[in-house]
Amino acid sequence: MVEPIFIDGKELSDNCPPYIIAEISANHNGSLDRALKTILAAKKSGADAVKIQSYTPDTMTIQSDKKDFMISKGLWSGRSLFDLYSEAFTPFEWHSQLFEYARKVGITLFSTPFDETAVDLLESLETPAYKVASFELVDLPLIKYVAKKGKPMLISTGMASLQEIGNAIKTARSNGCKDIAIFHCISSYPTPLKQANLRLIELLQNEFKVQVGLSDHTIGNLAGIVATGLGVNLIEKHLTLSRSDGGVDSKFSMEPAEMKKFVSECKSAFYSLGSPIFKRSNLETENKIFRRSLYFVENLKVGTIITSKHVKRIRPGYGLEPQYLTKVIGSKVKKDVSRGDRVSLDNVDL
Repeated sequence: MVEPIFIDGKELSDNCPPYIIAEISANHNGSLDRALKTILAAKKSGADAVKIQSYTPDTMTIQSDKKDFMISKGLWSGRSLFDLYSEAFTPFEWHSQLFEYARKVGITLFSTPFDETAVDLLESLETPAYKVASFELVDLPLIKYVAKKGKPMLISTGMASLQEIGNAIKTARSNGCKDIAIFHCISSYPTPLKQANLRLIELLQNEFKVQVGLSDHTIGNLAGIVATGLGVNLIEKHLTLSRSDGGVDSKFSMEPAEMKKFVSECKSAFYSLGSPIFKRSNLETENKIFRRSLYFVENLKVGTIITSKHVKRIRPGYGLEPQYLTKVIGSKVKKDVSRGDRVSLDNVDL
């Protein structure tokens, strides 16, 4: 059994509904006020945590129009890396206000750092956990630096081989991180449902023996609900106040009402799974009275030998079970019975 981990006092384990993380990412659209409103929307949606990303354009890349630094495919095709990150980044100057506001409204906030300066900032703000992005899974020096802080580390695995995932986990553990979870992730924005490949979740669970979640870039609820059925312990989903407002991540983000429904349905899916222990619910036990059982269908005097014409297997279930029919036929009635009396050991001499 995989040991539970705790983020800000909340348990992540097989015994709990999936821990839902609302990812703001670039959906603040350059506005601190919008970022604060999105934190509040995450709280109202029922999400367990809200997450931001901590970087500057200069800590991510360099300003260059060379081919290596240009995006040629996908949602952001034609843009340079520096241009994209200049629009998407969450200024370091906002971070203290974001953490303070999240604490005020009562929701856990943590972040994805992309270099050591971001880690240092987050440590100064007492972040309760760290997320490592899929593209940084191979940045073992960064994972080492984060691990030494001793906080829970959530690692996305998009694009990664099993060996690369293993190396990241090994690096984190060997540098002091005890609480590790990994996200199954497809680094495609948005991810078509047909490419979500949720069956990998079980492989990751068996291979690495850590808590496994889903970083979900598909559109809609379905992937998260199915993943809950497959046993994920945490789910990350992007949140925006309104897709119509635009922004680099808006197309694959949920709006607040959608997030609220998503949280509710994932938690309901978890509770519907029940327990692998074979035990009937109390509701089912109460309904056993509607099973078939043996009843007399004719009036009989004491001493009468019972034939197949005298009894039937019918509902309700207060009489002897149908399995006793062959023993009842040919036996004697111990006392007078009437049509509609249940067959029991009190009135049949078995």
